[in-house]
Amino acid sequence: MGLDIVYYKRFRMEINLAGRRFPPAPLPKYYSLQAWDDSLMDIFALTKFNCFRGELDTNVFPSLSTLEGCRQLMTDIAAKPGFLPGATWLAVYSPPGSPAAEYCGTIQGIRDKFGLGAIQNVGISSPHRGRGLGTCLILRCLEGFRRAGIFLAHLEVTAQNERAIELYRRLGFVIVKTIYKTISDDE
Repeated sequence: MGLDIVYYKRFRMEINLAGRRFPPAPLPKYYSLQAWDDSLMDIFALTKFNCFRGELDTNVFPSLSTLEGCRQLMTDIAAKPGFLPGATWLAVYSPPGSPAAEYCGTIQGIRDKFGLGAIQNVGISSPHRGRGLGTCLILRCLEGFRRAGIFLAHLEVTAQNERAIELYRRLGFVIVKTIYKTISDDE
């Protein structure tokens, strides 16, 4: 019986919000964004679970790999003193004739202990990727930070997630630090 340790390379990326506005990006047809509401806690958790299911980040953050883990994560985020409802959103797909809305993207924002905006768990479910929803969610989150008086925001991203890194760079984020997250696994 041995102990395996896996290292995941992650980047901390930051964006300066001072003097900038973040108007909403146009949403694709039949999509909308839903603002945080306490009554949506379970929907946020389920959406997070659907967005991260089978993705690399479930190895880095095992709580993302189960619905219960996502529910606990959302509960913890919403209970933080710096939680910002104005920077926390869901993406929703509602084509005409559909019996129910499909929640397909999520982002959460908090004011961290240093007064900076911390973006948490940007996720788009697989069938809805490549449509600009990540851009829409991030811009709405950044505008929420700006309105809360926050002038620097950050996030972390796994280095292997090249599409996300490219999106963040396109929006103005820069890599400021490399972090190695260790995961140990008893065999």
